[in-house]
Amino acid sequence: MFAPLTEQPPSTSDAFWFEALRRFPDLEADNLVAVDGTDRLVLAEAGAALKSAAPGQVVVIGDRYGAMTLGAIALHGAREVRVHQDLITGEQALALNAIRAARAMGTERAMAAGLVDGFRQLPLTRELFTEATIVIGQLPKSLDGLREITQLAATHCAADVTVLLGGRLKHMTPAMNEVLGDSFSRVQASLAHQKSRTLIASGPRPEVRSGGATTYPLREHHLDLDMWVCAHGAAFAGTKIDIGTRFLLEFLDRMDPAARNGVDLGCGTGVIATALTRARPQLSVLATDESAAAVSSALATIAANGLTERVRVLRDDAMSTLAGASVDLVVCNPPFHLGTSVHAGASAKLFQGAGRVLKPGGQLWTVFNSHLPYRPQLARAVGPTRVIGRNTKFTVTVSTRSGQRHEQQSWSAPL
Repeated sequence: MFAPLTEQPPSTSDAFWFEALRRFPDLEADNLVAVDGTDRLVLAEAGAALKSAAPGQVVVIGDRYGAMTLGAIALHGAREVRVHQDLITGEQALALNAIRAARAMGTERAMAAGLVDGFRQLPLTRELFTEATIVIGQLPKSLDGLREITQLAATHCAADVTVLLGGRLKHMTPAMNEVLGDSFSRVQASLAHQKSRTLIASGPRPEVRSGGATTYPLREHHLDLDMWVCAHGAAFAGTKIDIGTRFLLEFLDRMDPAARNGVDLGCGTGVIATALTRARPQLSVLATDESAAAVSSALATIAANGLTERVRVLRDDAMSTLAGASVDLVVCNPPFHLGTSVHAGASAKLFQGAGRVLKPGGQLWTVFNSHLPYRPQLARAVGPTRVIGRNTKFTVTVSTRSGQRHEQQSWSAPL
């Protein structure tokens, strides 16, 4: 039985309490929640299957901050749960929330439930799904993201697997049922509850199961740039090159000519990193993103263009693991969404990260929709900011890190 989201803390410490969960280290704000009605609905719909699953047979995918994983363990007795979260901040939040929930429940009960050590993180590969009998999660934003998940699940899960993926009604479309139907013979939708619904799939199609592989990453060659772009399902823009990135690429030759190292921040499929590496042979380039799908896509794009030996790829949260004042040049096409919510913090965190890692005199080049109030943010986070280019939709700026430039050796250790 699930209490409403407005519930108060239980009077005893032996109950699992959703409100103990937080988004941290992801951004937190009044309109951003760590647990929603979809988390609760999926757990309620999957309750019987979770209770009957043997250890190691439960997979949780797209769990934003740990509510589904921890709820499956504490409320339904799931054991040895396999988890995939695309964002590194989601992984970190799950680990922290496991500790918070354990404290709220009481150490003895939490230990018995296996709350802190009852799950393990895995990439979106065969190992995540092999012989699983129940898969639960949040529906991804894109149909390609859903298609990659369902292809892997239908191919590698047990033949009697049930997949339950939930979403908010306003973000769900009939095309999601069609994508599930491409890999599973039976697809149905639950009744709506608190503006959420689950899609339930079973019966992996024999032709998918016998195929043994997914169609991802996808590949596309762009003749105008002579560039291959590869993309896993959840990667932004897929194999396309969005028009903001294209506009930013027009200014590559104007970016700090003295730079010896550069970062493609929020690299997505690695288009900027690829173009920057080609244009600047002397530059040591790092591509970094918080998304596992983006990092995997960037690795594939860089390999497809023959640049594996020249570009590093790192999954990180706003360059948090890079040393301060260690970078000459940062190039960024920042997001302005957090999940499905528009929020200024989506870009501010990246700008602040750039301000921290840039050397004095280092440059941050950014492209953004012209109506967005990013220029004051950039000035505060990095330093003086100039508009370098503007077209009917986008603005390109360069922000210079305040202080005098001091020549430093490039990164002394692998990033």
